[in-house]
Amino acid sequence: MSQINDTQTRSGVFFALAAYTMWGFAPIYFKTLSSVPAIEVLMHRVVWSLLVLVVLIIGLKHISKVRQAFRSIKVMKTLFIAGLLLALNWLLFIWAVNNNYLLEASLGYYINPLINVFFGRLFLGEYLRLLQKIAVGVAIAGVLVLLVSYGRLPWIALTLAVSFSIYGLLRKQVAVDSIPGLFIETLMMLPAVVIYWIFFATYSNDFTQLDTSLIILLICAGIVTTAPLLCFTAAARRIRYSTLGFFQYIGPSIMFCLATFLYNEPLTQARLITFIFVWSALGLFTYDSVRNYRQQRKHAKLSENTPEPS
Repeated sequence: MSQINDTQTRSGVFFALAAYTMWGFAPIYFKTLSSVPAIEVLMHRVVWSLLVLVVLIIGLKHISKVRQAFRSIKVMKTLFIAGLLLALNWLLFIWAVNNNYLLEASLGYYINPLINVFFGRLFLGEYLRLLQKIAVGVAIAGVLVLLVSYGRLPWIALTLAVSFSIYGLLRKQVAVDSIPGLFIETLMMLPAVVIYWIFFATYSNDFTQLDTSLIILLICAGIVTTAPLLCFTAAARRIRYSTLGFFQYIGPSIMFCLATFLYNEPLTQARLITFIFVWSALGLFTYDSVRNYRQQRKHAKLSENTPEPS
């Protein structure tokens, strides 16, 4: 049994590394499509992701889960709103990458787990430990540094972080697995995407006018979207969700390095100070999570070893 658990844990770690590494390097893919308007890249991302998800739904035998979700009006309403937020997040990320705001996008995904903690307290009544409160406060201070320095909020980072946090909060409210849920969300985006493709798309509406390499790149949007999600789902099944959370900083760290060293985005003093504040907040958050996890395990072991009264 121990060997089986060890094997599952190792494979879970591998899948987690794969998922967050793919998410981290995704900007390179979107940079190759910089000549295509962001909204048209989103259009192709929805269409080709949906086709990949159809294959996955059939192959993994999730059709019954999709049918079950369709029977609930409440679930469908929630997934519709979640789909709108996901589309906003995808569109803004693509636009940010192709307009040299990758540093700010990476900041958004660094802030995201702290927003999750804040929303958990605000909407779910979850208790915030002292270090968690301090971590959120330090992150807010970092954002205020940019506000004072530039006279504006880092709206790209905040919109990406908040939209994805609300998306996660909504998905937490419905008992639908990730792949069937993403399929339904993407399916509900399709009518708007088809209308845009037929009546408004100007650059990529006619494949006969495009280079073969660009067509292949656009079609690959489906794989770029679904491959890391599959790895993430596989990881979540094999390792603790709290452990999985420690891998989430891989993605924005890769984005930060790409923006700074590959794409030469300016890392101003104010931006660097903001990142230092956010990194410090994440350090506190991670330390607190590890400490709390160890305390819970210690208490669980003590409870198991304590003899019951006769």
